[in-house]
Amino acid sequence: MPEVTGPYKPGTPCWVDLMVPDQQAALDFYRDLFGWQGEVGPPETGGYAVCSMNGKPVAGIMAAMNPDGSKPDPMPPTVWTTYLATADVAATEKAITGNGGQVTMPGMDVLQLGRMAVVGDPTGAAFGIWEAREFPGAGLVNEPGAIIWNELNTSDPKAASAFYAKVLGVTAAPTEGMEGYFSLSVDGRAVGGMQGLSNIPGLPADAPSHWLTYFAVDDTDSTVDALVRAGGNVLKPPFDMMAGRMAVVQDPQGGVFAIINASGPEAA
Repeated sequence: MPEVTGPYKPGTPCWVDLMVPDQQAALDFYRDLFGWQGEVGPPETGGYAVCSMNGKPVAGIMAAMNPDGSKPDPMPPTVWTTYLATADVAATEKAITGNGGQVTMPGMDVLQLGRMAVVGDPTGAAFGIWEAREFPGAGLVNEPGAIIWNELNTSDPKAASAFYAKVLGVTAAPTEGMEGYFSLSVDGRAVGGMQGLSNIPGLPADAPSHWLTYFAVDDTDSTVDALVRAGGNVLKPPFDMMAGRMAVVQDPQGGVFAIINASGPEAA
């Protein structure tokens, strides 16, 4: 079901957020592209904006800032971060460091909403972990404008597979009909994908390991056209693949994400 009402099982992607130099510009861009509603949040959350569709939270957008509230110099890259659910941030942090990963931002409480940390796997891919309290994560998924897939693109699929299995119980298995692509599952249910960087045509040789967020759209081509008109950039033009018609794009501030119409190839 597209609406999510219960907690996410540990290891499942449960939230995504974007860190940008200009928060309001990003809010305006994604409002126009996906129909999100969102505004700069209260000071006690650093202005963090929870964007929604049909009254359900779909993603977060925050301004890049130092812990003291000042602007970073130099400004960090604009990135979408995938958060994986966990029952215990502290225990997961220990498991991460014990299995070759890193803790970039140690666990911290977010009001009464939950507890978070930003971490990295042994291949260098950054991700977040989220221990839900009052806020389980995305309340709407698999609908146009909402998250539909989260994909790990890694320099070492074997090492990454072993890491996520030990740390969060996420298992990887080859995907039939897609050479070099793996399905990531939690309790037998597919929750994401994984592939080696070398499996991605046209990817720069120096591209680091990373998690890629996919958003569902009704029409991939028209969404790409709208994105370009709004100042975005196309990294991989629309193409048909096993799961639908997709494209990899970049927002005007450099945030990379994918869009996909998963209902099948669109008519030319």
